Amino acid sequence: MPDGTDQADLVFKALADPTRRRLLDLLHAEGGQTLGQLCAPLDMARQSVTQHLALLEAASLVVTVRRGRQKLHYLNPVPLHEIQRRWIGKFELPRLAVLAEIKTLAQSGRQAEETGVPPMTSKPDYMYVTYIEASAERVWQALTDADLTAAYWGHANVSDWQAGSQWQHVRVDGSGIADVVGTVLEATAPTRLKITFDAPDASPASGTPSAVTFDIEQYHEIVKVTVTHENLATDEDYSAISAGWPAVLANLKSLLETGHVLPQAPWEMHAGLREEQMARNDPR
Repeated sequence: MPDGTDQADLVFKALADPTRRRLLDLLHAEGGQTLGQLCAPLDMARQSVTQHLALLEAASLVVTVRRGRQKLHYLNPVPLHEIQRRWIGKFELPRLAVLAEIKTLAQSGRQAEETGVPPMTSKPDYMYVTYIEASAERVWQALTDADLTAAYWGHANVSDWQAGSQWQHVRVDGSGIADVVGTVLEATAPTRLKITFDAPDASPASGTPSAVTFDIEQYHEIVKVTVTHENLATDEDYSAISAGWPAVLANLKSLLETGHVLPQAPWEMHAGLREEQMARNDPR
């Protein structure tokens, strides 16, 4: 696996080509596209698009998941976040963010005036991949056992884990408060778990709830775990889960590989955000 410098070189090389940047735009707009779907708007041969995707995968900017015979492609934002943190974040990030927002609003308004059509908004998706030295069965148990989730997640995931059943993400302070609730959409042990994922009082405007899929793929003595979080309602939700999922999975990885969680809960680095989210569900 390349070190940090080599990985950055791969990312910058991948971003240097306009076709590859276009592919990232397409996957940002809609994750989970097949090769054929990505080829259509590019008017390019499948072989050429495949080569571009291979470079994006080498840079970890794109990750793939198998669904039967289909290979689905997703944008992985983690390398972009690292680039932003290292080369952009040290500069005047708040001012740059404001300027970018002004530019976006101006362009959206101009588009609406020219076409008479309001600018489209899309709900962002998030994907995260990690590798764990464990069996698929052990990872499945860690995702579905209330005691284990309480140990590495700080909440107990409670359900019978049958398709159609309800599940709750319950605090371990004895209050019985669930900060996340949902329905088990699919439970295929030990390879795939899909659940809806929303606050107890959430009522998505689209009528489609947020959903999380855990894909567990065994490879010899390690497991590839891919977490896909779809239909996020707002950019704030995207920011929250972008901080949350890496923290949870890092603690899970530590528990399964070493027998203990990390010395400090990684989400404590985002304590303010976590407290704000949990406060929404506290009794009034």
